Amino acid sequence: GRSADDCTKSLFTSSSVVHIEAHGSDEALDVTGAGDTVAATYATSLAAGTDFESAARLANVAAGLVVMKKGTSTVTREELANAMAF
Repeated sequence: GRSADDCTKSLFTSSSVVHIEAHGSDEALDVTGAGDTVAATYATSLAAGTDFESAARLANVAAGLVVMKKGTSTVTREELANAMAF
């Protein structure tokens, strides 16, 4: 299982700290590329005009999806949309 430190990501802004709980199962299949997925999703979201917190939350969901796939994987827009619809 996850430790308390593994379950939360923190987003620091000039005025606040937002804690975001990990998305998905605590039984990751393969973490290869998870950090790249976070960076790419976060940067793309910001470039599209999303605010920092929403971009961080979306990146967190993308990482939660990609670690459930074997090997270096991608997450589709449809997978993200379905996961965000919970």
